[in-house]
Amino acid sequence: MNSELFSQQVQDIGEQGLLERLQRFCPPEIIGDDAAVLVTAPEQSLVVTTDVLVDGVHFSNVTTSPEDAGWRAAAANLSDLAAMGATPLGITVGLGLPGEVRVSWVEQLYQGMTECLKKYNTSIVGGDVVRSPVTTLAITAFGQVSPHRIIRRSTAVVGDAIVITGVHGASRAGLELLLHPELGQHLNDAERTALILTHQRPQPRLDVLPILWKILPCPMPISGMDSSDGLADAIIQICRASGVGAVLERRKIPVPKTFNHWLTQEQALEYALYGGEDFELVLCLPKESASALVQHLGEDAAIIGSITSGSTVLLQDEQKKFPDQVLSLSQGFQHFGQ
Repeated sequence: MNSELFSQQVQDIGEQGLLERLQRFCPPEIIGDDAAVLVTAPEQSLVVTTDVLVDGVHFSNVTTSPEDAGWRAAAANLSDLAAMGATPLGITVGLGLPGEVRVSWVEQLYQGMTECLKKYNTSIVGGDVVRSPVTTLAITAFGQVSPHRIIRRSTAVVGDAIVITGVHGASRAGLELLLHPELGQHLNDAERTALILTHQRPQPRLDVLPILWKILPCPMPISGMDSSDGLADAIIQICRASGVGAVLERRKIPVPKTFNHWLTQEQALEYALYGGEDFELVLCLPKESASALVQHLGEDAAIIGSITSGSTVLLQDEQKKFPDQVLSLSQGFQHFGQ
């Protein structure tokens, strides 16, 4: 790349010049008007979600390349759609930038977004660019779902099994390895790279939905959400919305096998429950359906507990080697927390 073009700043080409560059990442037949027009299939409900990401809070040049920041931003929104049972239609991007940001950085950010979206046949269909004292990325994603297949937080019932897809804690481990390269000395290069990629390039679990619809009798209410803010957070939020409690079995929570090489059991559990940004699904459904889903998804998915009466979310150890623990939101990350 020409060094002059690489060092070019947003303020050098202005708003219209930047918009012209960014429109290359959008379908030409959709952009160009005041708003995008998205067509949903017949008998489908429109699902809309928005995430705001701020430099220094959600991403950092220390741990995240612009391409990875773009991928993670798109993945977070697609994960929210998956958590509602929806398939994606498109996203819009609101971008706030200081004038001295390099144009190449912005283009790489959009390249990361489009790489993630392409995997799910989704496109950037519009957005806005404004001047800002700090780099801010606001994405709105649109999806569609049949009304009887909407996954909500508020429909869990006593006796439901709690299923989680994938392992938990890997993203937090990847972040720690990026921030502190001296950690994980017993990991080989492939193991280290796998954990880091889990943090930098998370995979929204849209692949779970076709399996879910195949095995479930229809209609059947499913309760759930994604674990982007941590596994404990997801279960507590579901229980609060549904007016129920839960009992979890600590030894059934799947964590990466590589954790045995460098983390204690307590550290591994902390990463799994409160690390966040794993972007897996947490689902509450009848036991037979839960077992069928786990069988289809393979060894990383697991039934980790059940929904109970009351309001307490209790973590227990069947072997009684660890005391029972009541889970709370105060232990995970909270914006504006003290």
